[in-house]
Amino acid sequence: MYRQPGDVVALRYITTDRRIEMAWPCRVVADTSELLALFIAAGSQYKAGPKRSAAEKLANPNLPRPPHEYTWRNDTLRLMFPAARHSVSLFWDGTGATRRFLRYFVNLEEPFRRTTAGFDTQDHTLDVVATPMLGFSWRDEAELESHVALGFYTRDLATAVRAEGQRVIDALAQGTHACMRGWAQWSPDPRWPMPSIPATWDTTPPTSWELREWAYGDCA
Repeated sequence: MYRQPGDVVALRYITTDRRIEMAWPCRVVADTSELLALFIAAGSQYKAGPKRSAAEKLANPNLPRPPHEYTWRNDTLRLMFPAARHSVSLFWDGTGATRRFLRYFVNLEEPFRRTTAGFDTQDHTLDVVATPMLGFSWRDEAELESHVALGFYTRDLATAVRAEGQRVIDALAQGTHACMRGWAQWSPDPRWPMPSIPATWDTTPPTSWELREWAYGDCA
């Protein structure tokens, strides 16, 4: 079932052992067979724990749910694509005449799944940051390798994640990626109030990726 523009949903990161790692309140901008566009407003309160390296995950016990609430800093439009293993977030600062597009952020991740609360996915550590002028840089390459070395990811997953990121870089450089179809000029409806995360964000059962055993090996 597709969501309607303006609906408020929860976007959640689900860990390999089916815990909720992070959760954001998002407003639906578009939900079609080709694109899911979610808006996270600057000032939104979202749920998360501290970012942890693979070594820290191995040393410290997992928490059943995100323990802290934080304030989101920048207006963000997250573009997600059915069955794709990445999303692209567009970031802005300022409002009105001072509004300024900051960057594209390519998050390598599981394909999203629908839930009654919203949408689930899981981060795959490696990211690509692109400037408005399309200068590219990789982020967390060493940490991706650490996740493989410590048994959180299979080598096959890490190879596929890197290849997915390169495909997105190539599409951005060629101007063919869907995130470049005028989205940098998008702005939210000023009538939208600040959303709160849906009450069912932590009671809706987490979903799992169908390829979790291939991706996470013994951790699955």
